[in-house]
Amino acid sequence: MAPQEFAGLLQEKDGIITEVLILPGTESSDSNAVLRLYMMPNIKAAGSVHSHPGPNRSPSQADLRLFSKTGNCHIIVGHPYNSQSWTCYNREGEVNDLPVLDVEFEDYEDI
Repeated sequence: MAPQEFAGLLQEKDGIITEVLILPGTESSDSNAVLRLYMMPNIKAAGSVHSHPGPNRSPSQADLRLFSKTGNCHIIVGHPYNSQSWTCYNREGEVNDLPVLDVEFEDYEDI
């Protein structure tokens, strides 16, 4: 989505994040992304993921409001959008350790 912001909800199975759910009606722009949480199906989100257009990955006040509504694992990805340019936060906006696992899924349909 760069240079526009991207946003999605995180889905997990057995404590491992397995999917990013893109909600219908999600809007992206150069300055923000808007998730329409009322479009969320009857499922529980583990948290959220969204991008910032620059390298600053600190949560804004709007980010903190979103964090308080869904799960406890919120990832912000910043430019240059690589494996080192992301930070995970808890619902209060504190840095949350999130290990990256090298997992092979035997049957994608079971996820």
